[in-house]
Amino acid sequence: MEKKRIVKDYDKLPEEVINQVKLEYPYGFAENLVSFVNAKGEKVSALPFDTDDVYYLIRMTKQEAVQLIEDDDDYDEFGKLSEEFIEDQEEDEGDED
Repeated sequence: MEKKRIVKDYDKLPEEVINQVKLEYPYGFAENLVSFVNAKGEKVSALPFDTDDVYYLIRMTKQEAVQLIEDDDDYDEFGKLSEEFIEDQEEDEGDED
């Protein structure tokens, strides 16, 4: 079975997906963006993110990617995901098992 492909804005993603994205990209998003042409023929940049069920392309420009990290308290002033956030996520995963 082929995975669902979803193109979505970062702020419209469920919180659990956003947390997974942060863990996948602990040093920020800007350097990991890809470009593609959307259905309207427009060139768009997005952050690829793969789960077991869905392949996401999370729409954002490089400027938005940088701003998201700057505004997010889970990242430090150098754009690195905090150890505290990583530990909290690992604890949450442990609770589910």
